[in-house]
Amino acid sequence: MTTAQSTLFSQIEKLIKELNPQSISDERKAILQPLTDFIQSKASIHQEIRINFICTHNSRRSHLSQVWAQTMANYFNIKNVFCYSGGTEATALFPMVANTLQNSGFQIKMISEGNNPVYSIKYADNAHPIIGFSKKLDDDFNPKSEFAAIMTCDSANEACPFVPGAEKRIPITFEDPKVFDNTPQQAEKYKERSLQIATEMKYIFSKINIK
Repeated sequence: MTTAQSTLFSQIEKLIKELNPQSISDERKAILQPLTDFIQSKASIHQEIRINFICTHNSRRSHLSQVWAQTMANYFNIKNVFCYSGGTEATALFPMVANTLQNSGFQIKMISEGNNPVYSIKYADNAHPIIGFSKKLDDDFNPKSEFAAIMTCDSANEACPFVPGAEKRIPITFEDPKVFDNTPQQAEKYKERSLQIATEMKYIFSKINIK
């Protein structure tokens, strides 16, 4: 949760500075524009900005999107941004996602074990940790109204033509790194997807005009 800018961990800040939004195609930028517009519309009138990233299992892409969006909001000092994630069903945050984020400089701590572990994910010493665990999109942990629902996978996009309480429903889908699970390319492909999401979130938040 971001109400004021916190100094990011140095490894994360270095990574963000190296990301190149110019690598994003014009076609992809058009897909990202509705989320930019939603954030700008709220920021312009100093309203809270709630974004719920939704995928089928809330285990991979939705978490990466939630974490990077929250981090970029802090990096660009966009205040009152609250990022969430959810699924059409609950499973568990896939361990490779936590590993990938940790390798990018996030402080990851498992605060509850079991079939659906709960993680504390920190991007800065003084920032509120992001709480990562798998949950349904309408879980009590998530907002009930005045939020943008970002559909991060095709199956959730098709399964949820209507998201209760959402002010906007925006499809921004990513390829699933799950197809590389238990292969020699697994770590590389999770990193690749994480960096793509980070780059696109950097692009979106860099466009926000703060008055």
